[in-house]
Amino acid sequence: MSLRIGQGLDVHAFGPGDHVILGGVRIDHDHGVVAHSDGDVLLHALTDALLGALALGDIGQWFPPSDARWADADSAQFVEAAMAAIGEHGYRVNNVDLTVLAEAPKLAPHSQAIRARIAGLLDVDISRVGLKATTTEGLGLVGRREGIAAQAIVLLWQ
Repeated sequence: MSLRIGQGLDVHAFGPGDHVILGGVRIDHDHGVVAHSDGDVLLHALTDALLGALALGDIGQWFPPSDARWADADSAQFVEAAMAAIGEHGYRVNNVDLTVLAEAPKLAPHSQAIRARIAGLLDVDISRVGLKATTTEGLGLVGRREGIAAQAIVLLWQ
């Protein structure tokens, strides 16, 4: 058996809007995010982790913000493309561990929906999708409520 680990990180500033999208789930919020696509930091970090596990580059190389095709794109497309590449290399996802860094919005009311959406995208049981949220205790851009960040770690097997 061959194992590969990947990690990803994404950050977006808050901007005008009335919701954020996390893990493919729309969450009401007093701000949106500034982004070329839908700004889903969780799926962006996950895409980077998936691509990074097989040294296939990063989300910016695959889906450059300079390309108009990706304007307002659903970030699930990015995960689906990364999963197709992983399949072409003969790998499958074993599990993922995800962390959202934000003072708001609160993740708990949406965590099961997010886990289910991600499990579907990765073709794994929901028990293989770990999801946590944390604040930065008022420190940095997250603590000042200027933006939101996410981290992802993925284990692939062949």
